[in-house]
Amino acid sequence: MPTKPMAQRKPARPPLVDCLIEDHRWEAAGLEALAEAACAAALRGVGLDPAGFEISLLGCSDARIADLNADFRGKPKPTNVLSWPSEERGADRPGARPASPRRDSMGPTELGDVAIAWETCTREAEAGGRTTADHVTHLLVHGTLHLLGYDHETDADAALMEGLETEILGKMGVADPYAATEAAPEGDDGRRV
Repeated sequence: MPTKPMAQRKPARPPLVDCLIEDHRWEAAGLEALAEAACAAALRGVGLDPAGFEISLLGCSDARIADLNADFRGKPKPTNVLSWPSEERGADRPGARPASPRRDSMGPTELGDVAIAWETCTREAEAGGRTTADHVTHLLVHGTLHLLGYDHETDADAALMEGLETEILGKMGVADPYAATEAAPEGDDGRRV
């Protein structure tokens, strides 16, 4: 089968997620592919074209995320996922959608960094009766929404964010993670994640 000459081929789009894997158990779990799919779905779910953005992801252990949680949040314990937006994007009032990030004309707009911990994620997945892949997909959607300015600090904000997560995950074929409230894991703030 003939191929297009080099001048006619479209350049390959860089990946949306720049993934650094410190804990190699994430490699076997397919973290890079899960992240590309989940983060792209989250962006599309809020009306953004994933091609214009970039996210950095750290696949780490509970020990590493506990250090990060202590350094950045003053909570020296493991958590499932942490997010660091590249800029403040939160809405002005509870329950409102944050403004969409501006696209950078020079290349992909960096949305920020996400870290995800192996032991906590697998433990929560098992406790919730979910596959690790589905739970990690949920946490990556959740972390991406945090980068976009969504949060769950108030009931109105939580309702908006959880509704978006459920809708985005449903389109991906992942069951509503909030349907069984007893099984839904809690984040550091006591809210379901």
